[in-house]
Amino acid sequence: MTSRPILVIADDQAENLLLLEAMLQEDYEVRTFPDGTDVQLYLKQGGRADIFLLDIVMPHLDGFSLCRQIKANATTRELPVIFITALDSPDVEARGLALGAVDFIHKPFSMPGIKARLRTHLQLAATSRQLREQNENLEALVAQRTREYMEQTRELLQRKQQVISGQEATIRAFCSLAEARDNETGNHIRRTQNYVRILGLELQDHPDFRHHLDDQVVTLLYKSAPLHDIGKVGIPDRILLKPGKLDAAEWEIMREHCRIGRDAISQVAKEVGEDNDFLRYGMEIAYGHHEHWDGGGYPQAIKGEDIPVSARLMAVADVYDALISRRVYKPPMPHDEALAYIVGQAGRHFDPTVVAAMQAQERAFVRTATEFSD
Repeated sequence: MTSRPILVIADDQAENLLLLEAMLQEDYEVRTFPDGTDVQLYLKQGGRADIFLLDIVMPHLDGFSLCRQIKANATTRELPVIFITALDSPDVEARGLALGAVDFIHKPFSMPGIKARLRTHLQLAATSRQLREQNENLEALVAQRTREYMEQTRELLQRKQQVISGQEATIRAFCSLAEARDNETGNHIRRTQNYVRILGLELQDHPDFRHHLDDQVVTLLYKSAPLHDIGKVGIPDRILLKPGKLDAAEWEIMREHCRIGRDAISQVAKEVGEDNDFLRYGMEIAYGHHEHWDGGGYPQAIKGEDIPVSARLMAVADVYDALISRRVYKPPMPHDEALAYIVGQAGRHFDPTVVAAMQAQERAFVRTATEFSD
């Protein structure tokens, strides 16, 4: 048998307490108190609650003060507080909501209205709690995977060898984690990093890009590009390896791989303890390669030139390679169709200038796809 929620009511009018308890005891375990000090003592002694229904004007400890104490306590701060009062003033409501209350019920009250509001706010609190727990579980998983990675790479990072060798070692460690999780990766990493280099070289003389893409930066982007999906190490296997399309809830978790990847690389950057352009570009690519030129992407929904150049190049490279690659849920798309799709998304999904660079280097894309085919 499912236990009933515990409803704590405080009101200095005995008739209100009797009426509310009589009408609500079928659905709730009702605890009634004539003053805020009694609720305070009840909670101090370990009394439990799922939701509070508080009068504002009480002789010793008023509802506002009690609400402030409830919200200051780590054990009770997430529980919904509803005020039930004869006071009818916008200023009173504003003060109560500022203290953390979720609703106001004015006397004389309607019992169906009270029941509906209690039910609604309990459901909202339960949903909020589930989301927090899910987020905490995800963060714990990320922390665990990050610790595993850090143990494997700490010795390499501490040696502080020359920049190039250190970068290559870090990439191998990161990418081995990604490939171990995703059995469809294949040569995707090698193809996409070469596409990024092709685009970067093509755009070096463009007036909008020449200050962003010197030879050193293009080389760094080539080396950082394999980190774009490293965040998938934090995605559960049931979602990452699902053979069909993801449902809405699964998709929300999958989208977290951008943040997970950025945070994992950020942890490495902190361990290095110095500015590192390679890791900075890796974070940009991991966090931003699913942003759209028109602002319709994720995780930040930024648009246009607010999207880092590195992520704009990676977006074209990643989508093109996904289109031409075979997946368990789709056959590979011919190059001409994939290119037509990319061109059709210029100005929406992709930076139009980057798309034009791909068109100019179409043959190089085809050669790369052939050389590193699965």
